[in-house]
Amino acid sequence: MSIWSNPPIQMRFRTIDGLSIRFAESEDRDDHALLLSPWPESLLAFEPTWARLAERTHLVAIDLPGFGHSQRRDALLSPRAMGAFVIRVADAFGLECPHVVGPDVGTGASLFAAALHPGRLRSLVVGSGGSAFPLQLGGVVQEWVEAPDLETYRTADPRQIVAGALNDIERYPLPGFVRDDYLSAYEGDRFVESMRYVRAYPAELPVLRDLLAEIETPVQIIAGAHDPAVPPVNGEYLHDRLPKSKLDIIDAGHFTWEDAADEYGALVTSWWGGGYASAGSAKARSHE
Repeated sequence: MSIWSNPPIQMRFRTIDGLSIRFAESEDRDDHALLLSPWPESLLAFEPTWARLAERTHLVAIDLPGFGHSQRRDALLSPRAMGAFVIRVADAFGLECPHVVGPDVGTGASLFAAALHPGRLRSLVVGSGGSAFPLQLGGVVQEWVEAPDLETYRTADPRQIVAGALNDIERYPLPGFVRDDYLSAYEGDRFVESMRYVRAYPAELPVLRDLLAEIETPVQIIAGAHDPAVPPVNGEYLHDRLPKSKLDIIDAGHFTWEDAADEYGALVTSWWGGGYASAGSAKARSHE
């Protein structure tokens, strides 16, 4: 049987705020979680953890606007604007006080959502996304943020750029249908336009910095110890400033949700199982 005939995550589209948004949903449960796609991937990044996360929690995973296979709106390509959209998605799916898992580009969006909508979200799981200011980035992500303009990237083959980024997935054998989904998600101008999100970091991360101390939503931070693009100092930066947070730096590179899927899933389910409720009592920091 072809893996395409029975994919582990059933994907559909619905219109939210006038945009065609791709999503996947698990069976209903008493608890709810909203999962935000990392970049340059899609909601299929949660394929290795999906079954475990769905055991006791109703999952709604989305491709963020302009990422994966969701429709783009240029005005949403910044962490603050995307944070507002996250709340609209929660409203559209009727998710009352959900957990949010927002790795990579979802980090800033999740934190802005929590800061600007107090009490709306139960907890966050973030990490592997630019957070520190002054910026603490590396590799091609730093180049993309600091490039004078996007013109030099418009003539590049987006499939080669995405394939190069995926080479940093070191241990997880990426299924062919997942790789194809990632590569096709950023064809044409979709990759170069998605770069606008991280290029907003210099303007928006100082704003986020000034909001962190006011965020009462508990935050689990998961960082890769060997992340060349977003070094773990970004996770430490958040942990030092958030009132209710837990930091785990695990033995992985950037793509912790795939390269260390078992550990990532265990940290998330433990957090949902009650860890978030005690995050403010004794801030924890775990290094491997």
